[in-house]
Formats: sequence, C-alpha cells, structure tokens
Amino acid sequence: MPTEDSLATGQRSLGDPALHYPLWPPLTAGCPRTGSEDVSYPVEVDYAYAKAEPAALFTPAPTRTGLERWAPLLPPLLAPGLGEGATPLVEIEPGVYVKDESRNPTWSHKDRLNRCTTSAAVGVGAPGLAVASSGNHGASAAAYAARAGLRCVVFTGPDTPPNVDAFLNAYGAVVLPVPWEARWPLLRQVVDRLGLHPVSNLTATHTGHAYGPEGYKTVAYEIFQDVGLPSAVFVPTGYGELLFGVWKGFSELRRLGLTDRVPRVHSCESAASGPLARAVAEGLPTARVAVGPSDAYSINSPVSGYRGVLAVRESGGRALTVTDAQLSDAQGELARAGLWVELSSAAGLAGLRSLGDGLPDLSEGPVVCVSTSSGFKDKGVGTRRTEPVAPDWEAVSRRLRAAGITG
Repeated sequence: MPTEDSLATGQRSLGDPALHYPLWPPLTAGCPRTGSEDVSYPVEVDYAYAKAEPAALFTPAPTRTGLERWAPLLPPLLAPGLGEGATPLVEIEPGVYVKDESRNPTWSHKDRLNRCTTSAAVGVGAPGLAVASSGNHGASAAAYAARAGLRCVVFTGPDTPPNVDAFLNAYGAVVLPVPWEARWPLLRQVVDRLGLHPVSNLTATHTGHAYGPEGYKTVAYEIFQDVGLPSAVFVPTGYGELLFGVWKGFSELRRLGLTDRVPRVHSCESAASGPLARAVAEGLPTARVAVGPSDAYSINSPVSGYRGVLAVRESGGRALTVTDAQLSDAQGELARAGLWVELSSAAGLAGLRSLGDGLPDLSEGPVVCVSTSSGFKDKGVGTRRTEPVAPDWEAVSRRLRAAGITG
C-alpha cells in the first residue's frame, strides 16, 4: 500500500493503548478487542514521530494546497483534495478569535475529515462511500466521493433542510431520506451487502472512522501557525471527533517539542442533549441521553464517544452545554462581526460567553472559538423571504425608520 509522504505506522486502541493494529485496513467499527455491548472504544492512527521534521512542517509550502501541507502527520492522502483547510482566524475582539471553518470547499469542517476517509476508501479499493448524516457530513462526503470518482449513498432524515438536500443532489449522491432510527441499520446493510466504505459510525457508542479525526488535527496546526499557542479552544461538539482532533493536534505539537503545554479544550454541546457532559460529570467513558427539541440539529446527539472524554480530561477543559437561546445570541454576535454561521456552529462562542466572568486568562494566550459551518445549512433558510416594499420613498422610509435608520 503506497503511503506517499505519510509517517503513519498503524492504528492504536484508545480503550487500551497497548493494543496495536496494522495501518490497513482502516478500522471503521472501533477497537475489536475492547469494550462491550454497551460501550465501544475508537482507535487512532499512530505515526513515526521521531522521523517528523517540525521545522519543515511549519515552513510555508506554497506548492501544496489542502491537507497535503501536513501530509507527514496524516494517513496516506490517496484521494484528490479540494483545497480544504487553511481557513482564516478572525479576531472579533482583542484576544478572541473565530476559526471560520465555513471557508472550506463544502462550507464546513467536515471536509478535513472526508479528505482522509475518502482516501481510506480509495486505499481499500471500495466502489463508493456510505454515510448517515443530518447535513454537513453528507454534503462533504458526497463532494469528496465525486472528486475521487466514487459513488456516494447518503441516508438523511425526513426533516433535512431543503438547501442541504439540494447540496447533496448537486454532487450526484444517492440521497435516501428515512426515519432517523432507521439510518444506522440501513447503513450497515449497505456496507455489508454492497461493499461501500462507511464514513459514519457503526457502533453502539460513537467510534466512527479511524482516519477521519486525523484530518481535524490540522485545525490545531493552523491555529498554532497563525497565533501561536492559545490558552483555550471552544469547540462545537456532537460526537466529539472535531474536539478530539483539535486536542490531538496540540498534543502532537507538544510531543514534537514545538510547545510546552496543550491548551484547555472545552466541549460545547446542545443543552437539549449533552451526552459528553453527562459522561464527564459521572466519570463514564460514554453516555446515552434523551434528546430534547433544539434547532441546533448538527450537535443535538443522544450518544457521546470516548474521544471527547479524552480530549476534555487530558486538556483540563470543561464539558459545557448551551441553550438554543445562547446559541442564537452567539449566532447574532457573529453575524454582527460579519460571519454568517449555522446555529450549531455558534456553540463555540456560546460556550465562551456562558462562562460570564470566567473568561480564560488571555495572558496565557488568545482564545479561539471554532465555528464549524455556514448559515446556509440552517433549517428554514431556503424558505425565508423578506417582505417586498412598495417602490416609493414613503414605503422605503417607513422600512428604514423601523430598522432604526433615520436622517
């Protein structure tokens, strides 16, 4: 199996780090030797860190675009990219930055993950990808499958936003809206019967794809390259893969001798569910909770994964939960700063604001709030219409006065 520039050497269990597996095939259902019927543990990719050249990694490489910039510390990038990554850090107030992941090719952070998972599918010779997704993940998987010349099957829910449905179909994906509870059993059947490569979770508690979260490490690399080591990072959290990737990226920077510590990484979940917060509070590897109503559909999850527990615990972070009202306030604040984000994507800033006077000490470094995707992905966006105004000054003037614009 070609590895190109990758220093990846194998896969390691997070449930028992003494357990190692070959790099190929990628494990798509967690560690097969740990866990139980109720709890599954993920695996991560290991590398020949001693062979890494930190100075070279952080030297500008203008001939490389996308994740190729960080190829030595990623699984083999065998699928073509779309220029993912290199998203901007926007300072919204002194010392507080937003990492705007909506600037990725399909307007979300999932592009970093799917560059790696699609590469895994290419590596094992799969005919296509299969994914269960409420939006961002499916759109990204469909785009990277199309780029690689693979088919893509996306199981969505019956209430998928119209804009997201159009997005998926634009890439030629086979879109299958089904009841939410049916997505996972059907996904497993597609994988088992048709040989499609799964890029969604297949286990009772979330483990996901072994290679996917490795792409998220590059968020940490880019933050470090742009502003140095932050004091804290606030991450919108569903299953915790992005959270884990950010923590692992900073942990690798310390391992390579580029930093002397890891910033506190805070998870920011919807208060309508909050399984990671439950797991952390009760000292559990994962948790399952009832899900209440929330418009933050991208992060309103009934189950957590062990990756998130590791990231919060090992970084000294906190497992925060935020209400839809707090998310809406943060979304509005970001809009006033010129950033239109999905409601779920505002969770990072909402988590920071929820601390009130507990703002992290900026003397230790800046604060970064990750924003994961564009406001285009919100429910109802495609149905919103501004009321027409009569084409005369009196009507226009009334509308302007109502908006607080006066002469």
